[in-house]
Amino acid sequence: MDYKPNIESVSKHEVPEWFQSAKLGILIHWGVYSVPAYAPVGLHYPDDIKNRPIDEFLRKNPYAEWYLNTLRIDGSPTQKYHRKTYGENFSYDDFIPIFNEESQKWNPNDWVNLFKKIGARYVILVTKHHDGFCLWQSKYKNPKKGHYCSRRNIVAELTSAVKKKGLEMGYYYSGGLDWSVNPNPIKDGKGFVSNVVSNPKYIEYANNQWYELIDDYEPLILWNDIAYPPNTNINEIFAHFYNKFPQGVINDRWRQPQKGGTKFHYDYKTPEYKTFKRVKKQKWELTRGIGSSFSYNQLEKEEDYLSSEELIRLLIDVVSKNGNLLLNVGPKADGTIPEIQINRLLELGKWLEVNGEAIFGTRPWERAEGITSEGIPVRFTQKSKALYAILMNKPLKTQITLKDVNLDSTNEVTLLGFMDTLAWKQNASDLIVELPRVLPEVPAISLKIKWSFSSK
Repeated sequence: MDYKPNIESVSKHEVPEWFQSAKLGILIHWGVYSVPAYAPVGLHYPDDIKNRPIDEFLRKNPYAEWYLNTLRIDGSPTQKYHRKTYGENFSYDDFIPIFNEESQKWNPNDWVNLFKKIGARYVILVTKHHDGFCLWQSKYKNPKKGHYCSRRNIVAELTSAVKKKGLEMGYYYSGGLDWSVNPNPIKDGKGFVSNVVSNPKYIEYANNQWYELIDDYEPLILWNDIAYPPNTNINEIFAHFYNKFPQGVINDRWRQPQKGGTKFHYDYKTPEYKTFKRVKKQKWELTRGIGSSFSYNQLEKEEDYLSSEELIRLLIDVVSKNGNLLLNVGPKADGTIPEIQINRLLELGKWLEVNGEAIFGTRPWERAEGITSEGIPVRFTQKSKALYAILMNKPLKTQITLKDVNLDSTNEVTLLGFMDTLAWKQNASDLIVELPRVLPEVPAISLKIKWSFSSK
């Protein structure tokens, strides 16, 4: 199909099978903000942005990648920390040579080998966050800063490593917010709109950088954040991308702050740190950090991170409701991923080695959630001629009852990780299954029901 630069044309694009089936992606926040690696701990998005004044949340922002914005808010913990640690005359840009020096130690293959090992299907790199600093050698100059880029071409190096391992590559780019161009801090809810850069030189710059990323590095995912500048036709970018890469996908964070708003196209929604209660017809992707910050925050301790059990159950829940999990990794300035993040990823990967069949390539069933008669939460997925019932806790007894799951004599029940079929019987509309006497010590186990099935 030849896509035209209008919403009617680009809206005909369908989410490709590879993205529907991928289920697990890795997002990477790494940049100048990784040098101070600081944000106050204690608040959590989105709960605390709803439960307290937004100006208080922004002053105590737990996102370390927002360091520059929080630094500019008078009296903020970040501003106090910065002045005490670096002095009042030390600017944010003074972190750049430190990042450039530290990032020389980075080996992209270390990242990609880890992501491949745990079963991730795609990787998204933050190429330019709201601070405006680019992680590639762009031929377009920042309207105020000139050549505002990293010494290493991180985009090129990581993209090459990712594609060599057979994973798909995508790019996050902050199109609407750029604090290097607009120095006014976002201090309240209105700032998310008023701070979107709208001058023509910047719009040309942002558009050109998107085209540069598409044409020179060939991603399959365009991931803009928060908003995009007004008075520009984003469908030109979309059509150009789809015509080059029909198997590509575009996220939903392209809203333009024009009077009355403007309708725009996207392939999938991207809720942040929150999930849904039911199956969603439209594809979606949960994005969050393993901790409360996306970029590395030196103050976060083990209790600030998801446990491996929480992470595994989160992935299961998201997938059962037609979502992908885009799990963020926040490396240190030298490119090393903190040990606690590595451990969480490895524990997730270990579980997926046995249970990945119930995750990858699946589609949601007619309902996402269930519960056994013993009170164990269940999540359902399906593919081909199999239904998967994933028990979100280890059963204490060898017999479990799945409510409202009907089988017939042609069905076969197995437990992933075990060779033998399991004995089962139907009790009215409920399915009773005999489990192995010894079960692994894991957060969740996956029953596989083969052939035809029905439910009430």
